[in-house]
Amino acid sequence: MVPLHVFSRSFLTDRRLRAMLRGAGWSPRLGWPDARGTVGIWGASPASARGRQVAARTGAAVLRIEDAPIRSVLPGRSGEAPLGLTLDRSGVHFDPSGPSDLETLLATHPLDDAALLSRARDGMERLAAMGASKYSAHDPAVPPPEPGYALVLDQTRGDAAVTASRGTQAVFAEMLFAAREDHPGARILIRAHPETAEGHRPGHYAPGAGELADPAVGLRALLEGAVGVYTLSSQGGFDAILAGHRPAVFGAPFYAGWGLTDDRAPEGLVPRARRGRTLTRAQIFAGAMLLHPFWWDGFRGREGTFETALDELEARLRAWREDRHGHVAVGMRLWKRRSIQRMFGRWRRVAFEDRPVPAVEKAKAEGRDLLVWGTAELPGVPALRRAEDGFLRSRGLGADLVPPLSLVTDGRGLYYDPSRPSDLEAAVRPLRDWEARRAERLIASLRAAGVGKYNLGGTVPPLPDGPRVLVPGQVEDDASIRLGAGEVRTNRALLEAARAARPGAAILYKPHPDVERGLRPGALPDAHALADMVLEGVDAAALLDAVDEVWTMTSTLGFEALLRGVPVTCLGVPFYAGWGLTTDLEGAPARRGAATLEALVHAALIDYPRYHDPATNAPCPVEVAIERLASGAVPRRGPGLRALAKAQGLLAGRTHLWR
Repeated sequence: MVPLHVFSRSFLTDRRLRAMLRGAGWSPRLGWPDARGTVGIWGASPASARGRQVAARTGAAVLRIEDAPIRSVLPGRSGEAPLGLTLDRSGVHFDPSGPSDLETLLATHPLDDAALLSRARDGMERLAAMGASKYSAHDPAVPPPEPGYALVLDQTRGDAAVTASRGTQAVFAEMLFAAREDHPGARILIRAHPETAEGHRPGHYAPGAGELADPAVGLRALLEGAVGVYTLSSQGGFDAILAGHRPAVFGAPFYAGWGLTDDRAPEGLVPRARRGRTLTRAQIFAGAMLLHPFWWDGFRGREGTFETALDELEARLRAWREDRHGHVAVGMRLWKRRSIQRMFGRWRRVAFEDRPVPAVEKAKAEGRDLLVWGTAELPGVPALRRAEDGFLRSRGLGADLVPPLSLVTDGRGLYYDPSRPSDLEAAVRPLRDWEARRAERLIASLRAAGVGKYNLGGTVPPLPDGPRVLVPGQVEDDASIRLGAGEVRTNRALLEAARAARPGAAILYKPHPDVERGLRPGALPDAHALADMVLEGVDAAALLDAVDEVWTMTSTLGFEALLRGVPVTCLGVPFYAGWGLTTDLEGAPARRGAATLEALVHAALIDYPRYHDPATNAPCPVEVAIERLASGAVPRRGPGLRALAKAQGLLAGRTHLWR
């Protein structure tokens, strides 16, 4: 660990920043360096002046630290932690007066490795699909303006990147003039910097200078409709390159001078002697996004990659988009409320109401969404979201009040109700190559970790020889049975159907864990007479590796079987039926078509659920949830929750919560 002498308190008090620096091999500390030491400063900020002075007096080296080029959902002034850093020993990437580590990398690195460039192309596609940029707080539901405009990118007045590129009010006026000259008759649209739009710092264009873009519209969406892009040194110019533009650049940002921009800066500002190379979009992306930044994996507490940073941003961004207006959760049992608050209350705390009428009134008055659990109905209220447990839930049962790591919300229906469409069905779609590869890795990690919905453990006993058919029992009054089962609606009938269809196979019956513990109905006292073995307290994932086939009504164990390559026969219509992956004896909605297993997995485990990491108390990607479930680093049932649930159950039996 190399000592890093700092003269700004945030290097020591900001826990994530300190952890990132230590992860990169630097140990921040107070104290005067000697000539062999290194001083850490934050870019070219005013606070960095003391550090530069100390380095000049002592002969110490300087490490210039900045936010990574993909930073967070909101600007830094919001307090949101950055996803990574740039650590530069020779300069700073936005200052052309001297070489920076990034400039040297772009000028000298071969940037010809096929795997690296493939990652770069995937990264560009994924950023575009997310609508992400350095800051990503925009609303995808807000339509962009009609295409055909010239886009002028404003920056904050006095910013170090503006000063380094000799940006003045006159230069920004020149940009606006050039846009009008180059595109006569076209609309001129000015995009304010996010910090200007939020009122934190002034920009360069006064009201009335031109038409302002709606700040709710993302930069990527604006770039799609632009016929030209004009910037001084904004990172938005780099985004424009990635979107296929050749932006007119009036300063000397890191991306100017490589053959990808229309450079209009004063002669000598862009250091052409140092930037004489022509790069492709994939090459500059590989250097600026994959190789130069230090990405931090906050979930694992170690150096990450661009891809793990995007995983974290994706989880943060979804939480911001879905929760920033807030929710009113109506009729939620008391023991569920803490989990609901953790999952959906990060940006605005969830308000809980027991009665529908006050809940609806509060939601309308405060611009919140309505959230209900499961299939509960609010008469006369068509617009609401329904919450349920996700498919990778916990180490322990919901009926045992173990808090979930994953929840789903659905604005169309719910995944276990085949009578109407659901958000899950809508998410099953052809995948891009990088999405398919992520789904493949996810399937492999689930199989390797032996992770499923409840993860209760338990060894598999010796099983009969020959073909083995696993029949998972279900809770017979469960909503998935009420809504998704066909003629076969009981565990007894399911066993009888499997026996009749597979007379020569060993029928293995696994009761539902809730039923085993007497928490829910569905017990089958004579199961031993109907099955060759009754497997209680057995790990589901390990059992699936030992059977040849699964027969089920609607159990999620059928989905887990598909992940492990086990054939599944459905006597009901679970969410995974009807896609050509199962034998469906009950039929399935015509709206479902053929899909790959990877497409179904991506929809069910990435697009549909939300995940919460108990270790960091933050939204997390599915990969982190799998690691937590596999390691056991997950919540357990609190000692007072069972009494709380029983008390609320008694209360629900004596009152009418839905009046």
